[in-house]
Amino acid sequence: MNVNDYFQTNLVMEHFNICRNDIYKALTKALEFGADYADIYFEHTTSNSIRLTDNSVDNAGCMTEYGAGIRAIAGDHTGYAFTENITPEELTAAAKAAAHIAQSARQYEPVNLNALTIESNRYPVRKPWDEIDISRKRPFLERLNDKIFSLDSRVQKVTASHNDSTSIILFANSLGDLYSDYIPSGSLSAVCLMENNGRREQASSSRSFRMGATFLNDAMIDEMAHEVVNRTSMLFKAVRPRGGMMPVVMGAGGSGILLHEAIGHAFEADFNRKHTSILSDKLGRVICNRKINVVDDGTIPFNRGSINFDDEGVAGQKTYIVKEGRLNSYLHDRISARYYGVAPTGNGRRESFRCPPMPRMRATYMEAGEYTKEEIIASVRKGVYVDVFSNGQVQIGAGDFTFFVKSGYMIEEGRLTRPIKDINIIGNGPKALAGITMVGNDLEIDNGTWTCGKDGQNCPVTCGMPSVLVKHLTVGGN
Repeated sequence: MNVNDYFQTNLVMEHFNICRNDIYKALTKALEFGADYADIYFEHTTSNSIRLTDNSVDNAGCMTEYGAGIRAIAGDHTGYAFTENITPEELTAAAKAAAHIAQSARQYEPVNLNALTIESNRYPVRKPWDEIDISRKRPFLERLNDKIFSLDSRVQKVTASHNDSTSIILFANSLGDLYSDYIPSGSLSAVCLMENNGRREQASSSRSFRMGATFLNDAMIDEMAHEVVNRTSMLFKAVRPRGGMMPVVMGAGGSGILLHEAIGHAFEADFNRKHTSILSDKLGRVICNRKINVVDDGTIPFNRGSINFDDEGVAGQKTYIVKEGRLNSYLHDRISARYYGVAPTGNGRRESFRCPPMPRMRATYMEAGEYTKEEIIASVRKGVYVDVFSNGQVQIGAGDFTFFVKSGYMIEEGRLTRPIKDINIIGNGPKALAGITMVGNDLEIDNGTWTCGKDGQNCPVTCGMPSVLVKHLTVGGN
């Protein structure tokens, strides 16, 4: 089929070799024992990968996911089953298994299916990935490899990786919603190892978008090569500063990972519904500076976290979690939305057809403020500026975190001075949000290969930040 045909649900049903009546029968079976809601999620995903090390391909692969997951909900009880063999008989068997888990005394029937339309496709495809074989992907990795080596004589080793995937989705539920989607994804990563006077340093760079094969272009290769070489070379000059409690300026872009991990999860409605989030009693209350707005957005064109529909048939949308300093909304799937008596926010997401959906972030960022980066830095007498993070640990309920900072700078008398590396910043997410006193006008979305893990499921996400000043955090250094 042509790419655009995958938005015609009848043709997508042919792709999965089923018809409306098969879906209706499976939904009826899922409601058989009193469930008040049921849905079916069909998925066909093809993923490809290739890795170049020392300018030679040392790893390549292809994987296919094909199947359907069926969910039945009765009050607080959820039954879920899946099948890797999509036939009317297997769908009915899976639906029956889900129905047995979600039982009640009431009886419901599914509504006749009506196809939902995509008003604005967030990720239109001009060239599908299945038109590009591995022999046409390798030259891009070779160019990236060669460009990195050409920028600095200290480069000793480069690993360049490319991954792409295409997902064909069909979804139906007992409310009568029916939709199909065609979801592309492309990712490119580079790791650079340099040696200088017997000392070695390493850094990385990555990009990921919901795009077809037009994702691969020379401009991105040039940008990533310069970025990874600059990051690596700076580490030779970097030192570990003296630790302690101090002001921290978080740079625009990648610092959004702290917003996602240390704060964002506390806004997910399942944690609040279960009262495990520190924000479970804060809805409608002021929790930070009145000039702060935090958004979770599923509508950014080609963004890694964007969606046309979430995995429960709810249209992608832009949700203000914090508006003018006030906790405005949690991030809801259908279950939490029903509990709170509100509309779903389009955050019901899952890793694959094998998993039930749950509240998950999409593209989470803080909107721009009024200060320049230079004004924010100039306001700090002694502190640190951080901009590249490698990993961290977060206690989701309480929001306590520790993040490892790969690079940044000391701030001394209002100026960036010595480069720093290999430090930890330690704090509490909600307290850090409340401690932000200045927000920059330089919002940047970091389009790296961010992936969020929750309850054993991984989902692609994006994060972003303007430069911000946090009044004080604990910096772990010398």
